[in-house]
Amino acid sequence: MDIEPQAMKRDNSRFQTGNVLLISTAHLVHDTYSSFLAPILPLLIEKLQISYTAAGFLTVVQRVPSLLNPLMGLLADRIRVRYLLILAPAITSISMSLLGMASNYGVLVLLLLSMGIGAMCFHVPGPVMIKAVSGERTGKGMSFYMLGGEAARTIGPLVILGAVSLWGLEGTWKLIPFGLLASAILFFRFRKMVFHRKHAGGGIRTGVRATLKGFLPFFTILAGYTISRALIRSTLMVFLPTYLASRGENLWFAGISLSALELTGAIGTFWGGGLSDKLGRRKMLLIVSAVSPVLGWMFLLSRGWLSILVLLVLGFFLISAGPVVLALVQDVKSDRPAFMNSIYMTLNFLGSAGTALLVGWGSDHFGMEITFRVAFTLSILAVPFVWFLGDRHMVLPPGKEKP
Repeated sequence: MDIEPQAMKRDNSRFQTGNVLLISTAHLVHDTYSSFLAPILPLLIEKLQISYTAAGFLTVVQRVPSLLNPLMGLLADRIRVRYLLILAPAITSISMSLLGMASNYGVLVLLLLSMGIGAMCFHVPGPVMIKAVSGERTGKGMSFYMLGGEAARTIGPLVILGAVSLWGLEGTWKLIPFGLLASAILFFRFRKMVFHRKHAGGGIRTGVRATLKGFLPFFTILAGYTISRALIRSTLMVFLPTYLASRGENLWFAGISLSALELTGAIGTFWGGGLSDKLGRRKMLLIVSAVSPVLGWMFLLSRGWLSILVLLVLGFFLISAGPVVLALVQDVKSDRPAFMNSIYMTLNFLGSAGTALLVGWGSDHFGMEITFRVAFTLSILAVPFVWFLGDRHMVLPPGKEKP
């Protein structure tokens, strides 16, 4: 199955800039709120007296709903999905804006579970819709889509820290109306975007079991790459402010550092997908997988504002891989694109959440400095996995004809 705007059925190969920007803007709004946890994590640790392991588990909780991604993918392959994207900013804004008011660890867990549901509703159908309106330039479309997400994670830490400065940790609920307004605007903008299902060749859709079996080698290699990459990416996204605070930096410096990483990451996502259209997905991933661990070690060895300069370079290479992998998954010739994307999102959840929990445990037992060094070193394992990720896997499951 493929999904495309009904109004654009006559021109499937054209890059539809307006529709791509609409979906990317929705991504920007949603992920601004979803990026609130890491910047205020040091404050939550202090307020609720939780360990680093418990702090790492919060990321697991936040992503637990992602285990249902395959079911959401199957649903998204059957229904009109724009309403899921419209509702997601409202769900996430309410959940994340209330984090500062959490009176205990249990409330914090419930809020993050709710946020995870909103993220699942947005991120499973989002890339599929982007592919539908990107024509033959899927990589470019994914770059716009990921730019929205990475720009949001640049803005998000500054927004939440600004709110804490103005209203205190327990006053961040005042950010809720902006998310509700965003969902209302998205409703009026998206309500005329009619998406319909289109089956490749008009035949019967491949069964779920056959899809999983046919693409098992591809997903196995992708899982190895995702876990290896998470050793540096997720470690920084979750624990960077906490790590810098443990080195004696103040909360604003830590927040600015995270925003610096995300800022150039946004630039990287914008160029990464488009470059992969020209250079090839595998070559692009090989470059970023080899360079990122080196820059990660340079960050660990630097101090003060020099460390922020290193993070600016690291962010470009580290996060530019995002749209390339999304494009790679959507390049796969399958009649279940949303389901394929949902499997990748589930793998991404397992890699990111597992890494966050492991880094939190390691920080409690061995110290955060040693744990960061080990994680960054092991992230070089992404390189051999990337070598086997390439065009050779972009085929239909056994029994299907190649187009």
